[in-house]
Amino acid sequence: MQSSRPALPAVTAPERGLPVLPEIAARLAETAARTQPEPIGGGPELRAAACGYWARRGLPTGPEHVVAAPGAQPLLLALLAAAGGDVLLTRPCAAWYGPLARLAGRPSYHVPVPAECGGVPDPFAFLETVRRIRDEGGRPRVLVLSAADDPTGTVAPPEIVHEVCEAAVAERMTVISDETWRDMRHDPHGTLFFGPAEMWPDDVVVLTDLAGALTPTVWPAAVARFPAGGHGPVLRGRVVAALAAVRAEMPPPVAAAAAYALTEPDPVRARTAAVARLYGVLGAAAHERLDAAGVLSRPPQAGPYLYADLGELRTALAARAVTDSVELEAHLSTALGRTVPGGHRFGDAPDALRVRLSTPPLLGATDDLRQRALDARDPLALPEIRTALTTFGSAFSALAGG
Repeated sequence: MQSSRPALPAVTAPERGLPVLPEIAARLAETAARTQPEPIGGGPELRAAACGYWARRGLPTGPEHVVAAPGAQPLLLALLAAAGGDVLLTRPCAAWYGPLARLAGRPSYHVPVPAECGGVPDPFAFLETVRRIRDEGGRPRVLVLSAADDPTGTVAPPEIVHEVCEAAVAERMTVISDETWRDMRHDPHGTLFFGPAEMWPDDVVVLTDLAGALTPTVWPAAVARFPAGGHGPVLRGRVVAALAAVRAEMPPPVAAAAAYALTEPDPVRARTAAVARLYGVLGAAAHERLDAAGVLSRPPQAGPYLYADLGELRTALAARAVTDSVELEAHLSTALGRTVPGGHRFGDAPDALRVRLSTPPLLGATDDLRQRALDARDPLALPEIRTALTTFGSAFSALAGG
C-alpha cells in the first residue's frame, strides 16, 4: 500500500470572518503596548483560561498539561513532529492536515469516512489500513480526527467515535482530536458531541483552534490539552521544544484576547450562540438548494461548511468540460465569484466531483452587513442574503442543466 500522494497546494488563507466582538477588541487594545514576550506554550493567564474552558466541558485540566500556539497549524505540525511514526487521516479531512504531515516528514494515509458523517474514519477501514501499514513495515502512531468536522460540517455519532478510538488505543496510537467546531453545533441541545478524551484521557490530545469559533479568523490562536498520564508529559515537552525552535510564540495582545475569550464571559457566550444559530440557518438554506439541484450533501450540523458531491451530475458536467474536482473548483469559483475549493484539497481523489462550500460569503462583504445578519431574527429575510442564496442555487441548477 502506498502512502497518500501529494495533493495540490491547499487553500490556506482564511476567509473574511465575522465582525470582531467589541469586548475582545478592547482586551487586545488594552494590551497592545505590552512588550514582555509571551512564553513559548502560553503564559499562566492563557493556560489557566484554557483549563477553565475544558473543565466546563467535563475535562478537568491542569495548566501544566496545556500548550498554546499562534494557530492550529504550527501546533499540529509540532505534534506530528513530536509523536513520530505514520499518520492516519480521514478522507476527506481539513485541507491543512496532509501538508503538515508531509512537512513533518511523516507518511500519511487517508481512510474513508462512514456514510453517515465525516471527521472520523470508518472503523473497519481504519483497522484494515493499520494492518496494511504494519504489514509493509510502517509504524502507525497517530490518528487525527474531528468529530465536529471541517470540511463536511457533520458531527460524528458518539458510537462511531467510540469504536474508532477504542481501536486506535488498542493499537497503541495517539489520537489527536480536533475540536475546533464543537461549540458551533447548529442545535447544541439536539446534537450530541462526544470528545474522546472523556473516555481515554491518557491517549488523546485535544486540539482547539480559537480563530473563527472564539476569536477573529485573522488572529491566530490555538490551544492543546495533553494527557496527564502515559506519554502525555513527554509528548508535551517535545511539542514545546519544537515550538521554541521556530519561536512559535503568541503575540501578547492576541494571547490576552484569547484568554479573555476562553473564560467565556456573557458577551462571548452570546456571540457563540448567535454565530452557531446563523451558521445553522445558512447551512440549512444552502443544503436545501443543493438538494433541489440534485447535488448530494450531508446535512450540516456544525460550523460554516458543507461538502457537496456532484457525482450524480457527471454527464451534465462533462458537457461543460468539467471532469474532475480541479475543473469543478475553477468553474464554481468563477460562477460564484469566490473560491470554492475542490475535494482534491481535502484528500479526495481528483476524479471525485466534490467541493467544500462555505456559508459566510452569503452574508455580504462588509462588517455592517455581517453584523446585521448576526442581529437579525430572520437572516433569510435580509435582501442581500436572499440574493446570495438565489445566485448560489442558480449556479448549481445551471450545472444540472436546469
